Amino acid sequence: MPDRADVDAAHARIRPWIRRTPVIAVGEEVSGVAAPVLLKLDLMQRTGSFKARGAFSALLAAPVPDAGVVAASGGNHGAAVAYAAMRLGHPAAIFVPETAPQVKVDRLTRCNAAVHRVGRVYADAFAAALEHQAQTGARLLHAYDDPQIIAGQGTAAAEFADQAVNVEGFGGLDTVLVAVGGGGLLGGVIAALAGQGVRIVAVESVGAPTLARALAAGHPVEVDVHGLAADSLGARRIGDHGFALAQAHLHASLLVEDDEIREAQRRLWQELRLVAEPGGAVALAALTSGRYQTGATERVGVILCGGNTDPATLSS
Repeated sequence: MPDRADVDAAHARIRPWIRRTPVIAVGEEVSGVAAPVLLKLDLMQRTGSFKARGAFSALLAAPVPDAGVVAASGGNHGAAVAYAAMRLGHPAAIFVPETAPQVKVDRLTRCNAAVHRVGRVYADAFAAALEHQAQTGARLLHAYDDPQIIAGQGTAAAEFADQAVNVEGFGGLDTVLVAVGGGGLLGGVIAALAGQGVRIVAVESVGAPTLARALAAGHPVEVDVHGLAADSLGARRIGDHGFALAQAHLHASLLVEDDEIREAQRRLWQELRLVAEPGGAVALAALTSGRYQTGATERVGVILCGGNTDPATLSS
């Protein structure tokens, strides 16, 4: 399983290719809680989500064949792989479900990727990507269960912890809230912060409870996926690496409803003019909904992990 040394090695590889995204301290009008809250704005990362970190980490960690790379994605991973491949000079084939938002598909085509729309859910796209790999010899980049991908995603948390030390009124983090789909970001956050005295809280949409179901069963299980955040948090099974890290180090696992995610999106837009996709607002929704109760002086960090949505869907 990836650990902090792997995260640091990934950070050294990808630093020239990614953004060190900013942090911002927010009050109760955004977070819904009186405790200090610090947001990590990884929705401002290249391609609009944290996924660029993992894509560059994996592509720079090992040789890429002449056939290039292939990935399956609800949109964000595909965009990250397509962008990283373009910057590094590799061809890319990206398989997405037919339900992938057009804003995400458009980003893929701008990165010169060959885009294939297959099936209704991520699992259908992944099966097609595996077939493409077998036929062409392209390198498959798994969206969330590849150690190099996970280590790359963990660089967001490593940056966050470093930045929080220098924010007035914080001086560090007690708790980090992180959204969960397939578990790549969660695994990376745990790899970066485990053993450093930071509580890690996983937050999922009720429509895609891969981690919650796996924790209840004691092992990863298949779940039906639906709801507002399914395009970005729509994995049907938690990754083995992310699950193992969660079992060992997770502080809590929470579920939020679609209307609570919408409210978190609305607050980010109305108060900060930040465009967050539903999956990108899931972690904040744990605070705005009251599902995570903070201590009076608890220093809480929230990773806003994606902003690939149509701003017209947000109320003004």
